[in-house]
Amino acid sequence: MADEEETTTTSSETTLETTPTWAVATVVFLLIVVSIFLEYLLHLLAKYFNKKRRKSLIQALDKIKSELMLLGFISLLLTVSKKRIANICIPKNVGETFLPCNDPLNDSEEEAKCQEQGKVSLLSRQGVKELQYLMFTLAFFHCLSCVLTFSLGMAKMRRWKSWEAETTTLEYLFSNDPRRFQLIHQTSFARRHLRFWSEHKFLRWPACFVRQFYSSVSKVDYFTLRHGFITAHFSEGSNFDFQKYIKRALEKDFGVVVGISLWIWIFSVLFIFFNAHDFHNYLWLPFIPLLMLLVVGTQLQGIITRMCLDSHNRSQVVRGTFLVRPSDDFFWFGWPKLLLHLMHFILFQNSFQLAFFTWTWYEFGLTSCFHRSTKDIVIRVVMGVLVHILCGYVTLPLYALVTQMGTSMKKAVFPENVVEGLKRWRANARKKSP
Repeated sequence: MADEEETTTTSSETTLETTPTWAVATVVFLLIVVSIFLEYLLHLLAKYFNKKRRKSLIQALDKIKSELMLLGFISLLLTVSKKRIANICIPKNVGETFLPCNDPLNDSEEEAKCQEQGKVSLLSRQGVKELQYLMFTLAFFHCLSCVLTFSLGMAKMRRWKSWEAETTTLEYLFSNDPRRFQLIHQTSFARRHLRFWSEHKFLRWPACFVRQFYSSVSKVDYFTLRHGFITAHFSEGSNFDFQKYIKRALEKDFGVVVGISLWIWIFSVLFIFFNAHDFHNYLWLPFIPLLMLLVVGTQLQGIITRMCLDSHNRSQVVRGTFLVRPSDDFFWFGWPKLLLHLMHFILFQNSFQLAFFTWTWYEFGLTSCFHRSTKDIVIRVVMGVLVHILCGYVTLPLYALVTQMGTSMKKAVFPENVVEGLKRWRANARKKSP
């Protein structure tokens, strides 16, 4: 038994000095091959986006690359400084506070410097190694969840293409003839939104909360908001392709959501801190993304109803199509982009839940102290999957449509080839100007 322990200790302390060069060369070669393969895949993806003139997706891909590079730099810093971090000694009573487990089994090897002082390391070398895995898992799940969520949203919004094509039919043109007058209450949009609960805020919120779960974006909503957007920013009767514009705008928003900004990193630190056993985070943390997502969905439904009320209060008669007035006043704090940041936070926090669960499962097993019961595991997994499905199939299409109803239109209103042509024209005009 003693011989086995001695053999294990010796093998665990084997360095490159006593390792065959062919073994080192083989491992390095495999790492290089995998890295080149991943780089080639990213290059092909960027080439495909460039061919399709999807500049926003190219920018999103560049953000993913920069995040991977940042994580690589963080990993390098942790590797280089893990000995120095482990040599930072703190009192034992301080080291026993805010622990993730109620009765932890500390079998990590302490530094000799801290043992001599009767203290413990701020973060052991094994802890630094496990932290590296957590960082990579978090970044991977965040990027993956954003891609999957936006893919689900795009798939759900494919029907809008047929709705957009319907606007060119004779039946649609006849039913929306501007020479035709009708009472507002007779329109389909008004019948959908002007109910007994519409004018009362305390009744409107529960109704909008329920409405987001069935027919969150109906055809009449799409046609009405499309007409309001085109009338506000273009000439009436314009053949502007509203569906393609939404798609371009959503791709541009995707470039924002897929990134991990400073405030997102700050929240990741707070999430790690609140993972202490004293906070009982397993009872409330998994529900935060779901609650925030439901609030955002309710607000988006409420904006459509408020736009209907606003137009109804201005006039009782409608000419042609029901006309809504785009305005920032319908959004929280008059800031439509706030909804984008909230969805960014929701997706990140949900990704953190799934990433943390996967990391603890890999590092400590499914029955570790991080998963206090089967109920805890079920809650984390179910909430993570539910938020992804709800966000992709319900909230994201609703966001994509309603967020266009701000006072100003987004830069994505022009296709990439038009933007490039305008830039070239502007550059030539500057050269010719005296």
